[in-house]
Amino acid sequence: MIDTTTYFNKIQTATAFIKNIYDGKINVALTLGTGLSGIKGDIDILHTIPYNDIPHFPQSTVEGHEGHLLIGNWHGVSVMVMSGRFHCYEGYTAKEVTFPVRVVKELGVDNLWISNVAGGLKAEYSAGTLILIKDHINLMPDHPLTGPNDDRLGIRFPDMKEAYTRSWRDKFKVAAKAVNIAFHEGVYASLQGPSLETPSEYNMLHIMGADVVGMSTVPEVIVAKHAEIKTLVCSIVSNVCYPPEHITETTLEEVIAVAHESGDQLKKVWEALIKEF
Repeated sequence: MIDTTTYFNKIQTATAFIKNIYDGKINVALTLGTGLSGIKGDIDILHTIPYNDIPHFPQSTVEGHEGHLLIGNWHGVSVMVMSGRFHCYEGYTAKEVTFPVRVVKELGVDNLWISNVAGGLKAEYSAGTLILIKDHINLMPDHPLTGPNDDRLGIRFPDMKEAYTRSWRDKFKVAAKAVNIAFHEGVYASLQGPSLETPSEYNMLHIMGADVVGMSTVPEVIVAKHAEIKTLVCSIVSNVCYPPEHITETTLEEVIAVAHESGDQLKKVWEALIKEF
C-alpha cells in the first residue's frame, strides 16, 4: 500500500511537469472512452503530451485508447483532453487508474466530462444510443479511496448522493435539445472485467436497476467527488445485453466501430455546452 506522502508527491511531480509545458487556466478536462478519440476533432490543439512522458502516469494498453494528454482551445474555452484512459483489468490499482483525476484537480481544473462505451441493459436501447449518467452501481473489487485518507485531497467519507453533478446534467439536457440529439438518462454499473458479463449477470444488473454496464468511469467519478470536481458522464451503447436471449457475441472491434460511428452525437452536445460555457 502506497503511503499518502509518496502518492501526494507523485501528484505534485506530474502536475509540475505539465505546468512546465502549459501554465494557463484550464476550464474543462475531457476523458475519452474506447474508440471516442474523434470527439477531439475540432479542438485547436496547442500541446500534445504522450502519457509515457508524464512522471508516474499510467500507460494505456488497450486498442482504441491513444495514450495522449492534449491541451487546447475549443470555441475559446481552454480544455485538457485525456485521449485514452486506464482500467483496473489492465493490472492497475484503482488509485493508479484515478491518478490523472488527482492531477486534474492539482492543475486547478474544476470540471470533468467523461465518456465511455457500455453495454445496454434495456430492450429499447440499440447500438449508438446516448445515455446521460445520473448515478452508478459500483461492483468493482478495488476502491480508489481505500487506505489512509490524505486530507489534502479530500475528506475521509465523501457523500455520493450527487456524484453526477445535477447542474451539468441539466445543461446537457438543454444542449441536446438545442442540437436535436436524442438521449436517455440512466444508471451505470461498473464491473472490473476484462471478460464481458454472462447472460445471468446481465439479467442481475437489469434487476438491480442498472441501465448500462462497463469497466471504467466509476473510480474516476468517486475520486472527482472526493476532490470536489464537478462531473458530467455520458455513455454510448456499444451492444445490447438485455433481454439475455437477444445477446449476440461482442468483439472489441465491433465496440470501437460503434464508438466511431456514434461519437459525433456526443461531440455535438459537448460542443453546444462548450459554446455556452
